[in-house]
Amino acid sequence: MGSRLMLTGLLLLATATANAAEEISWDELLPPELRELQETPLPLHDLSLLGEMDAELGDPAVQMEPAAPVVQELDGRQVKLPGYVVPLAITDAMEVEEFLLVPYFGACIHVPPPPSNQIVHVRSSSGIKLRDLYQPFWISGAIRVEPMENELANAGYRIDAASVEPYVY
Repeated sequence: MGSRLMLTGLLLLATATANAAEEISWDELLPPELRELQETPLPLHDLSLLGEMDAELGDPAVQMEPAAPVVQELDGRQVKLPGYVVPLAITDAMEVEEFLLVPYFGACIHVPPPPSNQIVHVRSSSGIKLRDLYQPFWISGAIRVEPMENELANAGYRIDAASVEPYVY
C-alpha cells in the first residue's frame, strides 16, 4: 500500500509540473532569426519622457509591424509572461477582463504599438481594477498563436482564461 501511495504522489507531482506555466520573456515571442535584429523598446518608468518618445517613434496611432512573424512552436504551451495592460473593454464593475498585454508602459496609447508578435490578446479569468492598470502584471495561461485585429493594434498571440497577478519587482 505504501508504494501505491508513493506512485500516486509521484503521478500527481508529475501532472502538476506538466501543467505549471513556464516563465517566458518577450524575446521568446520573436522567431529566432529576428531576436538579435529586434530593437524592443525598454519599459518606460519615467512618464515625463512620453513626449520625447512620441517625437522619436512617430505617430502613436500607427503600429510598427501589424503582421509580424510569430513562433508557431509556442502554440498551446502553458506560459507566464509579465507586461502592461491596454484595456479593450471595461465591465460594469469598472474592471478590465479583455485587454492587450504589451511589453512596456504606454504602448498603443502614448507611443506606437509594438509589432504584433510583441502583443498578446488576453481574456482573463478575473477582472483587473481600473485603478491598478498603471502597474505591470504576470499573465499565465495557454498561449495560442492566433492573430487578432483591433483598432488599437493587431496581436499575434492570444491567452484565454488567463490568471492575473501583480508583478512584484
